[in-house]
Amino acid sequence: MRAAAVQLNSTEHLDRNLAAAEDLVRAAAGDGAQLIVLPERADVRGDNDDYARAAAPVEEHPTVRWAQRIARDLHVDLIPGSFVEQRPGREKHANTSVHIGPDGELKAVYRKIHLFDVEVGERQYLESDTQEPGDEIVVSELADGTGIGLTICYDLRFPELYRIQAIRGARIVTVPANFTRVTGEAHWEVLLRARAIENQAFVIAAAQFGEHPHDMGDTYGNTMIVDPWGKVLARLEERREGYVIADLDYSAQDDLRAKLPSLANRVAGAYHWPQEAPV
Repeated sequence: MRAAAVQLNSTEHLDRNLAAAEDLVRAAAGDGAQLIVLPERADVRGDNDDYARAAAPVEEHPTVRWAQRIARDLHVDLIPGSFVEQRPGREKHANTSVHIGPDGELKAVYRKIHLFDVEVGERQYLESDTQEPGDEIVVSELADGTGIGLTICYDLRFPELYRIQAIRGARIVTVPANFTRVTGEAHWEVLLRARAIENQAFVIAAAQFGEHPHDMGDTYGNTMIVDPWGKVLARLEERREGYVIADLDYSAQDDLRAKLPSLANRVAGAYHWPQEAPV
């Protein structure tokens, strides 16, 4: 399986962002990519007003329809990053990622579970002001039958999510992201490699880079693909739009899981989760 991860510097302008994304998706497909992943907020990256204007139900969303057209045209599995979903009867939006198959059909829908309510330096982020979390862990299936787990950005800090996906059959996990520069420089690579090693899975992390519109901070970039041993197969360190590409060796993954069977050696009965998080 040849996979690609696209890096963008998306703005609040949907048409501009999708045009830039399409150029890179087509180039990656031309390089043989069969699975292509875009960043969080690939279609629109702005403030809450921008997101409100861009919100739509999944089936009617222009980004989903765009992704279906591109996937069908190129005959690739496509994860078009994430977009703002308006669910009927709900006041708040969802930050949603989807899997589109090579036939253009919608294969899976994932809504970001962990909302970014944090302080980074002097800046406070409160995604829960306008968004509501998802409550479903999603593993989809690629055209070749491979299990693929869908996650988004801040989810990366919650290893339980990835372990459950691995147990449910995910051999690849996707991380469309919009990491801040501060947290990215400190934790991005470490977390990606940890999730890959823990779950002996490929991690495809497509990132935004550059200044966030409306003076909302700088984003880190460093789009990368990591193998189940924790080796970085490809990385885009330059602060530019582009993509990285790598071949995912399933036979090497099978060999690793057979010789170092950490997933098989789990002792599920010994794990008793506390109900309350420590203060």
